[in-house]
Amino acid sequence: MLVVGIDPGTARTGYGFVEQASDGTLRAVEYGVITTAASEPLPVRLLQISSQLTELLSLHRPHSAAVERLFYRQNVASAMSVGQARGVALLTLAQAGLTVGEYTPLEVKVAICGYGRAAKSQMQRMVQTLLQLSQLPTPDDVADALAVAICHVHSQAPRESRA
Repeated sequence: MLVVGIDPGTARTGYGFVEQASDGTLRAVEYGVITTAASEPLPVRLLQISSQLTELLSLHRPHSAAVERLFYRQNVASAMSVGQARGVALLTLAQAGLTVGEYTPLEVKVAICGYGRAAKSQMQRMVQTLLQLSQLPTPDDVADALAVAICHVHSQAPRESRA
């Protein structure tokens, strides 16, 4: 099973393709960030996110997708910006015919670290360990996207074993 995880953002959208082998081991197929320039108009930036995500989906053809849910307490402007990028990502994934799981940061942290208040550094280290990466996944957007994909793989395993 191949899953794409998305950590949406207007400036940087993290993505990570994670494959689960038949023996349950996980492997990072590709990961990175889609970056857009702050000097560009917002509609152009959102189009760039959609276009680059569409290319990645066409290249890897994942079975399903996972996107981090919004959870903001303070910065409303930042939440709006992330929400717009998140909407574009959800639309692009739906246009590709993918089922999409949505997970809060708390759910992802519990799935990866077993603790909902895990620090970013703990998350990065666990993602590195689970995917047997030689280096820490950076920047945070990449680590978060890979973590969302791993969370989705783990949440799908019980469903698939019942089928």
